Amino acid sequence: MKPNFNKNYKGIKCRVYLIRENDGDEVVAIHNPTAAYELVKDELVSSDREMLLSVMLTTKNNLIGVETVSIGSINVTSMSPREVFKSAILANAVSIILCHNHPSGCLIPSDADIQMTKQFVEAGELLGIKVLDHIVVSDQGFKSLRDCYKFPD
Repeated sequence: MKPNFNKNYKGIKCRVYLIRENDGDEVVAIHNPTAAYELVKDELVSSDREMLLSVMLTTKNNLIGVETVSIGSINVTSMSPREVFKSAILANAVSIILCHNHPSGCLIPSDADIQMTKQFVEAGELLGIKVLDHIVVSDQGFKSLRDCYKFPD
């Protein structure tokens, strides 16, 4: 007997898709941590709470979009691979650059920042989405975690 799928799931269906909020004609290329910093610094430096942003990129490192993944408290924000990669998968991103701020002004990545970055790099390898960098941003500038942890090539 052939199952009736509509009865099995009682008409509950889900469609998942990405909506681009603006259709700018200008191509923005992000080829290094400085370009990523310039893109996100105004939003992150002005925040009084830690925020995690995902900068999603094409094969040619052209900007697809930036998503606010998490907003936390003064000194912590949650960073789960599930949330980090959700938008990247939907956007068909080939790579991402993670950016988060330290409202304290300190640019030294914490042990938790480095451990999370390792976790994201490994998750990205499994998903086929390369984590190009993770930068810490403050009113003092930025620090690339690529410098603190040997990213796989």
